Amino acid sequence: MPKKKKVKKAKKLRPAKKVKVLNKLKSAIKITQKKNNIPGPDEKPEIKKIKKQATEKRIYNLKDYVVYPKHGVGKITSIEKATIGEINIQFYKILVEKEKLTLTVPINQQSKLRPISSINQINKCVSILKTKPKIKRTMWSRRAQEYDQKINSGKIYELAEVVKDLNKNSDIIADQSYSERQLFEKAYERLKSEFEAVLNVSPDEVQKKMDKALGRTQVLEAVE
Repeated sequence: MPKKKKVKKAKKLRPAKKVKVLNKLKSAIKITQKKNNIPGPDEKPEIKKIKKQATEKRIYNLKDYVVYPKHGVGKITSIEKATIGEINIQFYKILVEKEKLTLTVPINQQSKLRPISSINQINKCVSILKTKPKIKRTMWSRRAQEYDQKINSGKIYELAEVVKDLNKNSDIIADQSYSERQLFEKAYERLKSEFEAVLNVSPDEVQKKMDKALGRTQVLEAVE
């Protein structure tokens, strides 16, 4: 008859050792829970608040001046409502007088609109116009693209930089290429219209202010 193998009985742990083993297990569990962000039985799960995305919605009033980047300064002529596909839509009617254009901008899709500048921003633009133009050595086609992007950005400081960089201190057509003059006039008129809306003065007074900052008045006086 084969001998029966003796099965070793598990040693009974003393109460003190049991406590030590349990404490070690608990600490090991807590470490793994912390690593994996798992809340313990006595811990409440941490709820992280998700920040809401900033909304572009802003309330403008009737007759307010606003800037639409691709077209410049416009005036809100009416605030209207319409029902399209069983959905009520409220929108602004904006008249861009310089371009003889009326824009329809839904109130909940007005991220491109911005209010006209403050007096401080206009004064900073005058300071920009007084600085020396930056001369770049890159190809004109690339520079023209950059200038066009700045004009249509809707940012008044970038608009002032384009006017300053393309200014030739002269009204003589030969001093500028056709495309240069076109971009200069586009930027100049955009900036001028915002000056008019903010300062609330006549177009002639605004032109004098801008031309003085650009140094164009001295050339014009010499020609006269």
